[in-house]
Amino acid sequence: MISYIPNILLVNPWIHDFAAYDYWAKPVGLLYLASILREHGCNVAYVDCLNRFHPDIKKHTPSKTDGRGSYLKAVIPKPEGLEDIPRNYSRYGIPEELFRKDLSDVSKPDLIMVTSHMTYWYPGLFGTIRILRDTFPDAPVLLGGIYATLCYDHAVKYSGADRVFAGAGEKFILDIIKEFTGFAADMKFNAEEPDSYPYPAFDLENKIAFIPMLTSRGCPFSCSYCASGFLAPKRMLRTPESVINETVHWHEKYKVEDFALYDDAFLTDAKNHAVPILEGIIGTGIRVRFHTPNAIHIREITKQTADLMFKAGFQTVRLGLETTLFDKRSDLDRKVSEAEFYQAVLFLREAGFSKNQVGAYLLAGLPGQDTGSIIESIKTVRESGVTPIPAYYSPIPHTGLWEKAVLCSRYDLKNDPVFTNNAIFPCRNEGFSWEIISLLKKLSAE
Repeated sequence: MISYIPNILLVNPWIHDFAAYDYWAKPVGLLYLASILREHGCNVAYVDCLNRFHPDIKKHTPSKTDGRGSYLKAVIPKPEGLEDIPRNYSRYGIPEELFRKDLSDVSKPDLIMVTSHMTYWYPGLFGTIRILRDTFPDAPVLLGGIYATLCYDHAVKYSGADRVFAGAGEKFILDIIKEFTGFAADMKFNAEEPDSYPYPAFDLENKIAFIPMLTSRGCPFSCSYCASGFLAPKRMLRTPESVINETVHWHEKYKVEDFALYDDAFLTDAKNHAVPILEGIIGTGIRVRFHTPNAIHIREITKQTADLMFKAGFQTVRLGLETTLFDKRSDLDRKVSEAEFYQAVLFLREAGFSKNQVGAYLLAGLPGQDTGSIIESIKTVRESGVTPIPAYYSPIPHTGLWEKAVLCSRYDLKNDPVFTNNAIFPCRNEGFSWEIISLLKKLSAE
């Protein structure tokens, strides 16, 4: 135990995958913890293995003006069992030598906290932890995040972390610090009141290309393919004033123009949440761009919400459609009807959104799904006047479709999350197919 102010190192790990791209991806949960730790007196350092803007990178990867961009990558051996996939497998993020250099530049940590993301990205996470162990052998390594929550037993057994935590870290972060370092601080926020949280510590990044925003947590729906209800079982909403103030803060202080909404249900109860937020943003007079990579619920799109979204500066609108076989979607969700989809598209187009600005996600690779149904959905979406976007299905533990996916997959999904990778079509009987991927891409782009 220590009696002085502890040094806490927070790390965003590498990705190991067949493909990865920065679609407004940031470890917002980890950076919330960073800001909480700073507010309570800890010394905080942050190392991002996915840093696209690392100052020592001689040639930066291509970036878009809206904040998206390519990660650096290096081809590495494929995991056991995936050798037959005819694609390169890569480590995405900064080179190992830059990671080690970044670690050498921070004060010796008393505690290391590592986050995790997709379940099948764990090989990159494990590689990150090995280097942390090698560099700081005396510092306890704690693991949290999505993979740690969804695949807790696997993480405990194989990750190499001293402790694995499931669920939202804000609730127990100060208890963890006290347990591992002896440093105690009176809580200055309420974990059940998101308005009381300090803003995430994006200032720890050397360049802020965009800001992820969480205006709410949790989702009132229980879609069979989604783990939102398991990851965030309690629905918590920020006040509109809090969201508006944070948007203005990042725009005025750091000149940020692009904001990605991470909500799973931004438009739910729109009249009390989204509508006052959008009206408030418009009222500030700031000119910013909003993007919805997590999709918005189609049923909640009205003429009012569509008009307000357009006036507030929404540029990338993604719809959670999943399929156009409306009479057969009850096994997936009950979010939208055919009439509601076409009505929402009409409202969005009348508000001023172009076909390229509005995209509808369509699930591909579901258990028992035939290619013909995906093709039919793509054609229907194109005819509606918006862009079809195939979203390849990844089986997720603790979801309604999980057991069905386990039964139909040719891989051992239960014992190794690496096989849940959507890039390999884990639930398709015929296995991976470049032909199918190329066909879906071609039809979507026509």
